[in-house]
Amino acid sequence: MKRLLLAPLLPLIATALIACSPKPPPAQPTRAVRTAVVASTAGGAHEYAAEIRARTESRLGFRVGGKLVSRSADLGDAVRAGQVLAQLDPRDLQLGQQAAQAALGAAKANFELSQTEFKRYQELREQGFISRLELERRATGLVAAQAQYEQARVQAGMQGNQARYATLSADASGVITGVDAEPGAVVAAGAPVLRLAHDGPRDAVFNVPEDRVAQMRSLLGVTNALQVTLWNDRAAPIVATVREVAAAADPTTRTFVVKADIGRAAVRLGQTAAVRVESPHVVGQIKLPLPAVFELRGVPTVWVLDRASMTVRPQAVRLTGAEGNDVVIAGGVSLGETVVVAGVHVLSAGQKVRLYAERGAQAGHTAPLGGSVATR
Repeated sequence: MKRLLLAPLLPLIATALIACSPKPPPAQPTRAVRTAVVASTAGGAHEYAAEIRARTESRLGFRVGGKLVSRSADLGDAVRAGQVLAQLDPRDLQLGQQAAQAALGAAKANFELSQTEFKRYQELREQGFISRLELERRATGLVAAQAQYEQARVQAGMQGNQARYATLSADASGVITGVDAEPGAVVAAGAPVLRLAHDGPRDAVFNVPEDRVAQMRSLLGVTNALQVTLWNDRAAPIVATVREVAAAADPTTRTFVVKADIGRAAVRLGQTAAVRVESPHVVGQIKLPLPAVFELRGVPTVWVLDRASMTVRPQAVRLTGAEGNDVVIAGGVSLGETVVVAGVHVLSAGQKVRLYAERGAQAGHTAPLGGSVATR
C-alpha cells in the first residue's frame, strides 16, 4: 500500500534533489593576452625636454633705493654695454652730493687755516714767546683738521657715486629677458629691475631624475656626449657637452638640473629643445613594461606563459628600479621565457590564454622584450 502511495511522488523527489544540488563552476574563458619574450636590454637612448639659456644671465638693479621714473629697455630688446636702461629720481641724491661738497669746502678751509696757524706758532716758539706744550697742541689740531678734510673728501666722493647710481646701465651686451619693475615703483637698493642675458655661449638646460644623475656626472666634460634638437627646427642636431650637474635636487620637482654647453650655436634664447642621451648596453639586464608586473600577496609577480599548454603561472620577480615606463628586473625570470605584458589583472593560475594579435598581424607572433618593443 505504501509503495503504491510513494510511486507517484518519486519523480517529484528526484526533481527536487537535482534542483538542490550545487551547480558546477562555469569554465574560465580563454582570454587574449599580449606577451613578449624576455631578452637582454639593448643600449638605448633617453630624451629630456630642455630650454636654451644664456651662459651668463644678470639680474640688474640699482645700487641705491628710490622712485623709478623711466625705463628705456623692454622685454626682448638687444642692448649694448654701457647703454642706459633705467633711471631713478635723482633729486635727493643730488642734494646729498651738494651737502657733501659743502662739508668738503668747510673742512678744506679749516685745514688750510690750521696749517697757517701752525706755521705762525712755530715762529713764535723759535722766538721763545710760547711754550713747547702750546706748539704741540697746535700740531695736534692740524692733524685733526687734516683728518676731517680727508673724511669730507671721501664722503663727497661717495655721495657723487650715489648720484651716479641713479642711472642703471648695461654692464655687458645682450638681450633683455625679463622686466621686474615699472616706472612709478619705489625700488629698494639691489632689487631686480631687469634681467640681462649676456651675448656669448649658450646652454641647453634640462632636468633629470635621481637615477640618471650618476650617468650625467660621468659625462661631465666629455666632448659631444649629447645631441640637442630644436623642436621647431628640422636642422641637424647640435652636439653638446655636459658642463654642470646640480649638487642638490630641486625642492619642488625633486629632479636635478643639468646644463649642457652648445657653444655659440645659432639659437634663440628660450627655444625648446630635446636633449638625447645614449645609454650604454648592459649585458644581462632585463626590463619589463610596467603593466607586466603586479603584486601577489605583497610580492612583485609576473605571469609566465607555458606555450605547450597555453596556460599561465605566477612567477615572483625582484625589482631594482624603474626607467620611464619600464621596470628593471634583478631576478625571477630567465632569458627566452614568455611573459604577459597586458591583461595581468584578469588572469588566474593555470588559466588558458590565447595570444592577442592586432588586426592584420600574424597570429601567435610574440615580440622580443628589451628596450622599446611592440608586444603582441
